[in-house]
Amino acid sequence: MLKTVNQRISLVLIAIGICYLLLAFQLPSYAYVPVDADVVPITLGILLILLASCLYFSKDSETEEQKARRKIPKKDIGALLAVFSFIFVYILFLELLGFVLMTMLFIFFCSWFLGYKKHLSNALVSILFPLCMYGMFTEFLNISLPQGLLPF
Repeated sequence: MLKTVNQRISLVLIAIGICYLLLAFQLPSYAYVPVDADVVPITLGILLILLASCLYFSKDSETEEQKARRKIPKKDIGALLAVFSFIFVYILFLELLGFVLMTMLFIFFCSWFLGYKKHLSNALVSILFPLCMYGMFTEFLNISLPQGLLPF
């Protein structure tokens, strides 16, 4: 049944997609909005399940080169765990500090940790990107993002 890595990965992705869909169907609906809040998450969940099903039935056989690429060096495991920690802290403090402030901190410190040396351009990107995204979401799409400590 589970002969290839693709089949094993696809079953995990299908399980994640089903859990994601169950949670997406629990999102509250809002009156008087043209597109409800659950449309995009439900579409993404269905797409994940469909693509994972295609992966299950794909006829790709694994070569030795693909097996070698799949092995993660031990020094990189620490970096992966640190980035996952950054993501966890980002999620944990998103509501409290707000989208703009938390995204600024996340982009700057994650880029710095991963070795990006141009601190001025890193600071500019980590400031401008969240501000632009916040403006686009709140003004053009009318989607509220967590404001946190900032007054806007």
